[in-house]
Amino acid sequence: MKFYYYLFLFLLFSCKADKDYDAFENKLKNLLKSHKGTFAIALKNMDDGKSVLINENEVFHAASTMKTPVMIEFFKKINEGKISSDDSLLINNEFSSIVDGSKFELSSFDDSDEDIYENLGKYISTDKLVYDMITRSSNFGTNLLIDYLNAEDVNNTMKNIGAKNMKVLRGVGDLKAFDLGLSNTTTAADLLIIYEKLAMGEIVNNESSNKMIRILKDQVYNDIIPKYLPEKVEVAHKTGWISGVRHDSGIVYVGNNEKYILVLLSKNLEDDIEGADFLAKISLEIYKFLS
Repeated sequence: MKFYYYLFLFLLFSCKADKDYDAFENKLKNLLKSHKGTFAIALKNMDDGKSVLINENEVFHAASTMKTPVMIEFFKKINEGKISSDDSLLINNEFSSIVDGSKFELSSFDDSDEDIYENLGKYISTDKLVYDMITRSSNFGTNLLIDYLNAEDVNNTMKNIGAKNMKVLRGVGDLKAFDLGLSNTTTAADLLIIYEKLAMGEIVNNESSNKMIRILKDQVYNDIIPKYLPEKVEVAHKTGWISGVRHDSGIVYVGNNEKYILVLLSKNLEDDIEGADFLAKISLEIYKFLS
């Protein structure tokens, strides 16, 4: 009986090792060609170290994926002793354009975090602002934190970890900057670097990486990477959405200490909702291939 047991294990692990990544990459490319829009995929299996990269250096509007670098800067400065998670910020709806310093406000109508607008004039802890920025994609919280942390420092931190094309120039709602093409940008390759280092405990330190992963696992917008995956699968991720653009990026925990990094980016979509569902089906294809 031992012979058959070991034979079974040998065949099991042989099958896992013999995955045809080249053929699967071609399959994904064909699927992407079937849909209107521009797409990028960055996948890394942390189990065998193999990757699938499609248009990974294409530059996209970062949308809310840039909120993960802001969170990273927050934990970095806490670790350096420059700030404290117990700090609080005044909830004041007035922000400055990076173009000329002129003032603008945010509207609760365009923000997924409506609750913060009920706290104008009050103080909220930076710890809660970071949590809501990631889990609820709070634009108001993001702008407060970018002013607090300094966008240039966020960019320098991204460069230092190797995500050189992740650019955080400004907060949300700066229409003057948007009209001039001054927007936050990313590539699938940069987000892959960020989440791989998080998964390995190499962002700031292992403790901080784990704290950030726990926040990312509480994401409430799950209509892309996790949408069609089994409920047992945990995903630590951050989405992004503006008109014609749908993104998702993060770490997928399959179980038994197996995980993979997945970045799905899109632009030039004709239908945002349908585009998100298409990417969710791509996510399912990837899950089935790896598991």
